Amino acid sequence: MADMRPKKLLTQNSELRPDGIYNWTIPALATKLTDGSNIKTCPNAGACATVCYARNGTYNFRNVKARHVANLEYVLQDPQGWYEQMLKEISRPVMKGRHVRIHDAGDFFSEEYLQLWLDLAKAVPDVTFYCYTKEVSLFKRVVEPNCPPNFRYLYSLGGREDHLIDLERDRHADVFPDEAAILDAGYQSQDASDLLAITLPTNKIGIPQNNIPQFKKRLAGRTFGQMQRD
Repeated sequence: MADMRPKKLLTQNSELRPDGIYNWTIPALATKLTDGSNIKTCPNAGACATVCYARNGTYNFRNVKARHVANLEYVLQDPQGWYEQMLKEISRPVMKGRHVRIHDAGDFFSEEYLQLWLDLAKAVPDVTFYCYTKEVSLFKRVVEPNCPPNFRYLYSLGGREDHLIDLERDRHADVFPDEAAILDAGYQSQDASDLLAITLPTNKIGIPQNNIPQFKKRLAGRTFGQMQRD
C-alpha cells in the first residue's frame, strides 16, 4: 500500500480552480477495491445514482478512477497516516483563508471517516471546509450538535434520506432543469461559483443540471428531489 499512496492529496479541478478551491475526491456511489472487496461510498444515494455526473465523462478515465480508488484505500487502510498527511497539506501558509471542498465525488461512508474531517477542521481553523452530503441522519446526529464554525455543509436532495431534510430550516441543494426553474421554485443559483452554496443568504440552493443528454432524458424536466419522490 505504501507505494500506492498519493504524494499529494488535495487537487484543483477545472470548475473549482478559478475560485481557488481545493478538493478531495473518492469514487462515486460504490467501487471495487484492489483486494476484490466492494464498498459503498455513497451509502444513502437514491435516484441521484442514475444521473450522477461523477460517473460520467472524465471520471471514467482509467487514470482518474485509479487515483480515486487509491485515495479511498489510503484513508481506509491507514486513516492516521492519511490524517497526518492531509493535516500537513492544509496547514501550509498558502492555505490560510482558502476553501477545501470535501468530495466532488463520493460521500461520508462512515462515522469514523466523517470524524477525521471534523478533527481536521478543528485543527486548522483558518481553512474553511465544505461539502454536499446525502448522509442526513449521520450529520444530524454527529455534526449538527457541535459543528466547527469552519466546517460548512448542505444536504443534497435525491437520496434515500430526503424525508429527513427540513426544506425551510436545513441548508440544502437541489438540481434543477435550468436557471429559470431555480428561480421559479424560490431557490438561488450557485452556478456562478461553487462557494455560493455556502455563502448565499438562503437555505435553498439551486444547481442547474449538467448538459448530459442521457441524464436530461432520465430527469425529464424534474429536479433530483422530484425524481427521488417519484
